[in-house]
Amino acid sequence: MRIHELKYCSTNTYLIEGDTGKLLFDTGWAGTFPAFCHAMGEIKTSVQDIDAILISHFHPDHMGIAQQIADQGAVLLAADVQRDYIHASDAVFAKEKNAAFRAVEDEKVRFFSPEESRAVLKEFGIDGQIIPTPGHSDDSISLLLDDGSLFVGDLNPLYELEVHRRTQIGDSWDKLLALKPKVVYYGHAKKALLSQTGRESGQETGQESGREIGLKTDRETEEKNGQETQPDTRDIDCYALVSEIMRLIDKRCDAKKIQKKTGADSTFIQDVMRMYLTHRNVGVQGILDRIEIKNR
Repeated sequence: MRIHELKYCSTNTYLIEGDTGKLLFDTGWAGTFPAFCHAMGEIKTSVQDIDAILISHFHPDHMGIAQQIADQGAVLLAADVQRDYIHASDAVFAKEKNAAFRAVEDEKVRFFSPEESRAVLKEFGIDGQIIPTPGHSDDSISLLLDDGSLFVGDLNPLYELEVHRRTQIGDSWDKLLALKPKVVYYGHAKKALLSQTGRESGQETGQESGREIGLKTDRETEEKNGQETQPDTRDIDCYALVSEIMRLIDKRCDAKKIQKKTGADSTFIQDVMRMYLTHRNVGVQGILDRIEIKNR
């Protein structure tokens, strides 16, 4: 079993090579098909080699080129819980007049129940199961391989788990953690290794966040020395930086282009991108608050 992370847009997509077939987990926004083909070429694989596509949830940045890929021969798999959502993003692409978008062809979708998922995956030589994990959206599903690899799409990351206790997000994570995953592959963040307690490695080490790396202040030192502190203009700069990153995300800029335009720390950019793309209606201050939660 081999896992390839394809980074050709703001969404992480994964090609999983089974013993007898290849499964693509998620796709990018409509218009990214040429970039996707280039990314496939970099791992010396053609789009025609993909046997199946699985979408974590049918939001625009995860299903935008699914039908274009399916047109090359892959079957589009969907869980029963996703049946009413496969066209949820059509109106988004219509509103932005995205001519590159091709709606999913219903008659070509292969639906399955959670109980059938292990047998469906086995057809491609992949040992694992597909699990409904609502929270980010009602149609969200996760893929857990028997080797401990877990693909969760936009399910909120583990470092936010305490904030989401007694919610659908918390319940979904409890269900997944009970199955003892070893590594989590996110839709908009770097993969995370899990400890035996189910925490992301480094979560309790006090490691610095992107905000602290890029815009560290001396206020704590001043307070210890008894000096009077004033509002740090760098906090204001941080707010403006997040706002600019959000603007560039809306223009479909990837992380490399955003870094080139802003000069911001790459980890900070990745954090902002994930927060913005996975939290509905989140604002600048909401993103900054969540980044602090990540490293509290």
